Amino acid sequence: MHGTDLRQVPRSNSGPGRPAQMAELWARKYLSNLAACDQSLKAGAVATTRASLVDQLLSDLRSASVKAWNLTESLLAHEVKRHCIQASLVDPWQVSKDVYDIYGKALEAYAHKLSPCRLSVNISADLGKIRQRYTSADPRLIGFVSMQFHYSGQMLLKSIPKSQRALLSAYFKVVDDHLYMPLQRAYDAAAAYDYSDARLGVVQTLLPHITTIANNVVNRVNQLYPSYHCYTDCLNSRPVRISSIRDTEMFQVYLWTCVLEGRFNAIQEELFPLCVMLYPTLKVNWELVRQMLHLLAREFRHHTTFEQEQYYAPYQDALWQMFSPDLFPEVIEVA
Repeated sequence: MHGTDLRQVPRSNSGPGRPAQMAELWARKYLSNLAACDQSLKAGAVATTRASLVDQLLSDLRSASVKAWNLTESLLAHEVKRHCIQASLVDPWQVSKDVYDIYGKALEAYAHKLSPCRLSVNISADLGKIRQRYTSADPRLIGFVSMQFHYSGQMLLKSIPKSQRALLSAYFKVVDDHLYMPLQRAYDAAAAYDYSDARLGVVQTLLPHITTIANNVVNRVNQLYPSYHCYTDCLNSRPVRISSIRDTEMFQVYLWTCVLEGRFNAIQEELFPLCVMLYPTLKVNWELVRQMLHLLAREFRHHTTFEQEQYYAPYQDALWQMFSPDLFPEVIEVA
């Protein structure tokens, strides 16, 4: 199974576009990190068992969610008003329940030693429904909700031994990915295609490389801006690097969603407002975004043919124009 060409996976009976296979393609990328995480866990020789750790985290989850809500609200209160988002659309009790339910499932998977990739497949529909619930009310709400989930997970990780964090963070990353990225929407769009469709083939070609591409882009950006500091820390710090890789993956998933849907709505209605709301608050300079988009285009060409490029180039060009210097002239001053 592990040696199978991803483009040659047999068709399932779930429909012509095989959303289950798309989910599996996304999930496979977690496997490459599992061996390192397991080695880290063994090296730590931690006496705490998974079961007892999960019990502790479940008892801490509600308080972590409350703290995450307060932090998210303090960070985004001004942006919510500036963007004229109705605060009443976000029910703190419902968000808290969603956080508890989803992290409960992630912790259960961790306790039973299910792999993060299996959790990704199992939980994608649930997170897709949560995402749809908020984006249908106002696409911009996903920025607030995803940040609430993210900080809840970060606070839980801080409460456990460092030797346990690497492995458990892989499970929490599944949650982050499915909320920040329209993965379920992409799976649903893929279901409309026949297996041999060239447009679907482009996405299937690039999706397995999404994390490698993100790492390459982030590495290069960090080399270009070694002294840049955002809200959390410098670009080379571990938390900022993790967030940067996630965001670079997020841009790719939004792009592939547009390719599969044949329209630019996902980026116009969700990604662009999300960036405009979050990036100034988190002190992410627009030059960093443009540099990322430039490097992504170079990375894509390493994996695709000229013919394949024609399927995503119009959306890629439009994405660049949305973040162009004409609209966002802010640049990073080099000392």
